[in-house]
Amino acid sequence: MTVIVLANCPAGLRGFLTRWLLEISPGVFLGSPTARVRDILWEEVRRYRGQGRALLAYQTDNEQGFTFATHEHAWHPTDHEGVTLLHRPSPHTPAPTTPQPEPGRQGWSKAAKRRRFRST
Repeated sequence: MTVIVLANCPAGLRGFLTRWLLEISPGVFLGSPTARVRDILWEEVRRYRGQGRALLAYQTDNEQGFTFATHEHAWHPTDHEGVTLLHRPSPHTPAPTTPQPEPGRQGWSKAAKRRRFRST
């Protein structure tokens, strides 16, 4: 079993993959091609993905029963004691800042007039 997941890829690539795989959801392709065809498909995906990213998962003879590869994806496969896991980088969050109070709007309402006279 082979699964290819595309994100932000050209429609032509999606059409190309439907020759060998079934598109079960937008950008998710599923099928059982031979290992040779799978490798050729993956090379075509890597070549014609445009600005998108791709993930390939397929059945193999190991502890997990499958393996996967990524291309231009934020998550990367990492071997951890014989088990392949996806390493997700931690988000870089900026230090929290204190919100600045929004200055009052000047207008002709009664509240605006009170604010104006109160500050003088």
